[in-house]
Amino acid sequence: MLMQWLEGLSYVVTVLGFPIAIYVIVREERLRRINEEHELHRNLTQEYDGFLRLVMDNADLLLMSRGAPKSTLTDEQRERRDIVFEMLVSLFEKAYIILHSEHLTGDAKRRWLSWEDDMIDWLRRPDFRAALPRLLEGEDDAFSRYITGLTEKADRRGAYSP
Repeated sequence: MLMQWLEGLSYVVTVLGFPIAIYVIVREERLRRINEEHELHRNLTQEYDGFLRLVMDNADLLLMSRGAPKSTLTDEQRERRDIVFEMLVSLFEKAYIILHSEHLTGDAKRRWLSWEDDMIDWLRRPDFRAALPRLLEGEDDAFSRYITGLTEKADRRGAYSP
C-alpha cells in the first residue's frame, strides 16, 4: 500500500513538477535578460553622461549651442571638436549595436528612441552633419545606414541656426 502511494506521488510530482520547473527556469532567464538590458543601458547612459562632461570641459567649442559656433574656430579647437565628434559617433555606434533591433517593444523601444532623439539632435548641427561622412568611415555598415537615414528626421525638425 505504501509503495502504491509513493508511486502515485511520484507521478504527481512528475506531472506537476516538471512544467513548474520549466516555468521557473524560463521566468528566471527572462528576468536575467531584462536585468542585463537595464545594465547595458545604464552603462551606455553613464558613458553619454561622461561625454557630456567632456563637452562641458570644452565649452569654448560651443558644442551644446544650437548651431555651429558663430566665430571661426582655431586649428586646435577644430581638432578638439573633431575628436569629440569621433567619440560621439563611437558611442552612438556602440548603443546601436547593443540596443537596437528592428522589432523593439515596450521599455527597450523607449530606451532606443531616447538614443535616437540624441542622434537626431546632433544631426541638426551643421558642423556635425558636415563631418558625418568622414566620421562614418570604417564604422559598422548597418549603423552608418541607420544614422544617415536619421538625417531626414533631423531635416524635418530643422537645422539649428547660428
